[in-house]
Amino acid sequence: MQHKFVVSYGLVYKATDSEGPMNDEFRRISLMIREDQHLRLLDLGVNMSGLIRSLIDDHLSESKITLAVSEETAHLYQQIVSHTGSTDADIEPYLRAALKKMLKDRIGDMERLHRSIK
Repeated sequence: MQHKFVVSYGLVYKATDSEGPMNDEFRRISLMIREDQHLRLLDLGVNMSGLIRSLIDDHLSESKITLAVSEETAHLYQQIVSHTGSTDADIEPYLRAALKKMLKDRIGDMERLHRSIK
């Protein structure tokens, strides 16, 4: 099944402080999606504008990673991104800190293993 969508360009929109931390200019577009997609996104409480912006950023990025995560983590990610206006760039410092902690834990595990070898 082919997925079809139509995008039409509209006016430039400037986000205000009352709409969150976004200070970028946005362009209002019209996007057509299938009914089942719309219903699923509504059920999940996903902000479609935030999701589309995130997907476009991912698509255009020259350095990206893909993580397979639990459904719970994926849902949490979508909630944070779609409801806070956060981007992957906003999340990156937290990911780096988590990776650094993971590396420290693994090094500790390896050091304990090394000390246990007689």
